[in-house]
Amino acid sequence: MNIKLVALDMDGTLLDSSKKLPADFMDWVRQHPDIKTVIASGRQYYTLVKDFLPIKDSLIYVAENGGLVFEREEIIYKNEMKKEDILDCLKIIDSIKGTTPIICGAKSAYMRPADESILKEVRIYYDHLKQTTKLYEDAIQDTIVKVAVFVEEKQAESAMNHFSNIKRRLSAVLSGDSWIDIANQTVNKGVAVTAIQEMYGIDEKESMAFGDYLNDAELLKRCGESYCMENGHPDLKLMAKYITKSNDNDGVMIVLRSL
Repeated sequence: MNIKLVALDMDGTLLDSSKKLPADFMDWVRQHPDIKTVIASGRQYYTLVKDFLPIKDSLIYVAENGGLVFEREEIIYKNEMKKEDILDCLKIIDSIKGTTPIICGAKSAYMRPADESILKEVRIYYDHLKQTTKLYEDAIQDTIVKVAVFVEEKQAESAMNHFSNIKRRLSAVLSGDSWIDIANQTVNKGVAVTAIQEMYGIDEKESMAFGDYLNDAELLKRCGESYCMENGHPDLKLMAKYITKSNDNDGVMIVLRSL
């Protein structure tokens, strides 16, 4: 098997339940400079890169569920939302009890001032975060690729119903039990990875992907060797070519060590 690209989701996949990387992951990357290692996450780039500082320039980062791709601190791909769509999303989110909108841009994420309990959750995923009472006005000064929705009490799946009638050019994706991500319909991890494959002349058959949740579906479809974690969503398990052990049982590294 000649694998030239490995794409990895973070939460629930590469990271264990304590949000820790496998002990030998960075060494594995160093030992495989011929493989493009892609970190594909709903997280912000600035949050992602902090976990990989010793090897940060050896990785490609698909951030914001595919809205932005960074390599060596440069944006190599982006898929920007229209300003009127951002405003429409805010109107819907503000009508749903127990939800907090976070507008995600290339430079920062933006949110209204919030309780510390909510801020604690948001800061896990957004290192560059600006709190502002002028949410829309401040956010649109940036290149916006996603509107994230934090849903309290882990009710994201039931809150999805509110987004069934959003504009056709947008899509809402469940990205965790507390999170919904809204972006252009053309945004997903799979499209972003396809852009990387085309850039480097890598075939789908030469690509491997790992994921655990529904926002990883397109990613797995674009890679010939696709793995869902044992702890993954049942629907994603049906899409994946293989099931590997859970994120707490070294599921990713068991496969990577065998390459």
